[in-house]
Amino acid sequence: MARDTWFETVSIAQERAKKRLPKSAYSALLAGSEKGLTYSDNVQAFGELGFAPHVIGATEKRDLATTVMRQDISMPVLISPTGVQAVHPDGEVAVARAAAARGTAMGLSSFASKPIEEVVAANPKTFFQIYWLGGRDAIAERAERARAAGAVGMIVTTDWSFSHGRDWGSPKIPEKMDLRTMVKMSPEALTRPRWFLEWAKTLRPPTLTAPNQGPRGQAGPPFFQAYGEWMGTPPPTWEDIAWLREFWGGPFMLKGVMRIDDAKRAVDAGCTAISVSNHGGNNLDGTPATIRALPAIAEAVGDQVEVLLDGGVRRGSDVVKALALGARAVMIGRAYLWGLAANGQAGVENVLDILSGGIDSALRGLGKSSVHDLGPDDVLVPPDFSRGLGAQ
Repeated sequence: MARDTWFETVSIAQERAKKRLPKSAYSALLAGSEKGLTYSDNVQAFGELGFAPHVIGATEKRDLATTVMRQDISMPVLISPTGVQAVHPDGEVAVARAAAARGTAMGLSSFASKPIEEVVAANPKTFFQIYWLGGRDAIAERAERARAAGAVGMIVTTDWSFSHGRDWGSPKIPEKMDLRTMVKMSPEALTRPRWFLEWAKTLRPPTLTAPNQGPRGQAGPPFFQAYGEWMGTPPPTWEDIAWLREFWGGPFMLKGVMRIDDAKRAVDAGCTAISVSNHGGNNLDGTPATIRALPAIAEAVGDQVEVLLDGGVRRGSDVVKALALGARAVMIGRAYLWGLAANGQAGVENVLDILSGGIDSALRGLGKSSVHDLGPDDVLVPPDFSRGLGAQ
């Protein structure tokens, strides 16, 4: 990788993404909701946790490999499903290639900008994510398309509360990218010449469509049309989740779990994995940081289901803290999006290398030879840090 494109922390990747992307595109990645309490707590809570290092006992080599949803991965970090609209021309395909190059799995959003067939071709370890949109028949059609494409697992996200207001303002995202819209947005795009030229080389603007919401081979509905249909779909029940789990038949994750009672219901519904998640703070503001909710959930159901975490992960040491408190692995969202914006596929690989190196460093300091050796005694947890929501 060229010296001037490499970055040493995720924070620097974020700075470069901010400089490279048009304001509206960067704001969409930053996201958050209302006052941003949950978004901030996701990151800050990791800083409240400390380590209990050993002075002697470090091993020469450390094992970062694990398995998640029957997939062998090189480290306990997966790509979380996000919509990569307008960030980079190669979008989720570039992300999938980067994940494959570093030996980990890819979560693909049903609101992604690239069709699942292209993403699975780039990374066979792809989990397809579904929102409860359009009722059982429509969901079954999308699931069957994912199965036919070769998706090896399903992620179901049901925690979205459709909170739209942000104290710092929401990004201006057009409903479609036609000639009139391109002319209107050209002043903003031209302030970011490298981003503009990257797209100009493809001879096509960002499509702002959701190709995985329609049949294979079709462009799919406009992003906001699909979003509107999602808003109008009645929320799922636990019976719906059990139905979809049985229909899919393979590895199945419920994403967005923040309560012990919900985690137990997920187990009863047949889920093989859950992700302790608050949608990266893009959801119900005031929800605690995911790392605060993790210990109680992992203690309650960790022996029955794979427990993952997403939200606020920026360093390899954050990953180690999550694993020590009961997570099997973590999923990252904004971190890899900033890497993608900063330097395409190589930028995503850069982010994964940063996290891998940080995990290895923390294991060395703690005197551990494997990520599977981590436990609560390796982390300093302040009094009243954890939040056991939904305890009975």
